[in-house]
Amino acid sequence: MADPLPSWSDTEVKSGIVAFVETVTDPASDDYVTPSDRIAVFDNDGTLWGEQPVYFQFIFAIDRLKTLAEADPSVLSSDVLTAAAAGDMETVLAGGHDALFEILNATHSGMTVDAFQQEVAQWLEDTKHPDTGLPYDEMTYQPMVELLRYLRDEGFKTYIVSGGGIHFMRVFAQEAYGIPPEQVLGTYTNTEYAMVDGEPVISKVPGIAFVDDKEGKPINIERTIGRRPIFAGGNSDGDFAMLEWTTAGKGPRFGLLVHHTDGDREYAYDRESPIGRLVDGLDKGPGLGWTIVDMKQDWQRIYTGQN
Repeated sequence: MADPLPSWSDTEVKSGIVAFVETVTDPASDDYVTPSDRIAVFDNDGTLWGEQPVYFQFIFAIDRLKTLAEADPSVLSSDVLTAAAAGDMETVLAGGHDALFEILNATHSGMTVDAFQQEVAQWLEDTKHPDTGLPYDEMTYQPMVELLRYLRDEGFKTYIVSGGGIHFMRVFAQEAYGIPPEQVLGTYTNTEYAMVDGEPVISKVPGIAFVDDKEGKPINIERTIGRRPIFAGGNSDGDFAMLEWTTAGKGPRFGLLVHHTDGDREYAYDRESPIGRLVDGLDKGPGLGWTIVDMKQDWQRIYTGQN
């Protein structure tokens, strides 16, 4: 039988994943789980693809903000927007989520969902990461792409449950991960339905309707999927509640945290990072039975786009 996880090193992490999957899919096992209950959920940023030096969707938003400001400088109506357009990430990150949402509101509204997603697709085609030189959608993690495929091959249904924008992620999720748009859960802005020039359209308007982060993740899973997952993967404390809720259920459960330990092939960060901060997961996860993936030790390969 071919190795389902060839980019994973032969460590206890890999063997633990395989043992769990084999157990829950074996009809003779006391821990057998029927296919309808084989739900697996994964964060996106920092779990399925990179997130440094800042979230990729945020880089898209800043690029769009610069374009808008060139056409109309009055768009830069606040210190946060001015700092973002100037590339002053220190000021923007110091503003926390409020600053991020202000930038998203300025760049993700006033257009139809279709037009927005066309811009995202064009940006992904034209733009490369400043450090790796790779297109952003080739900075998916090859080991995680293999894990998603392995789970689906064994009868799991895989979902993205991320703090990233739902309309942004749905542009590339099918091609990058094999996850269709209807299985992508994320943060979403306000939208409105209207007739424009005789055509019905859905447009993005100012305001954040739902933030799919922290406690919002299990809430959105329950609301949208309607089943408690048996497998959850994340990388930051923003994923803690999702893993906690998943692994607290009855029967066999698997919680996985990707720990960014490889400063040579990727980035090394955890407790002090403003992006992908991981404290509670490291301190409490092992006691809850979660598996901590040491990227440096457990992954033979990092990005899908690398040879």
